[in-house]
Amino acid sequence: MGQKTKLTRRWAKRGTRPRAPKDQRTKSAWIFGAICPARGVGAALVLPKCNTAAMQLHIEEISSQVAPGAHAVVILDQAGWHTSGKLEIPDNITLLPLPPRSPELNPVENLWQFIRDNWLSNRIFKSYEQIVDICCRAWNRVIDQPWTIMSIGLRDWAHRF
Repeated sequence: MGQKTKLTRRWAKRGTRPRAPKDQRTKSAWIFGAICPARGVGAALVLPKCNTAAMQLHIEEISSQVAPGAHAVVILDQAGWHTSGKLEIPDNITLLPLPPRSPELNPVENLWQFIRDNWLSNRIFKSYEQIVDICCRAWNRVIDQPWTIMSIGLRDWAHRF
């Protein structure tokens, strides 16, 4: 399979080719995030690695944010760290893996695109600490806009049953 090419929109004068900075360094941070589109809330951690241990921390963070007496169904793809048998799933969470190659079924995917488009793309970061800081600020800006979470995350087909 070939590598996907991601397009980013950028304002420019018609007929020009604007430059878009691209950071060639290899340090990165991962935003582990989940949303509840019905309530317009979310839970996230910004972590240095994307693995089972990080996923365990994320599940525990989600669990701590579930409303008392409620149960969260966490929709996720089938990445190895999402489906590991080593994960300890709290009683107030059920993991719902999606079929392979179907990210459009996960409401949070559109939120990631929104965050990238608005706060993370076309940037050069000065340090790893700045990467973490900007990722945290981006997530917090979304959390401060419950209407954005609701409008991006709600799916008509999910509420017909």
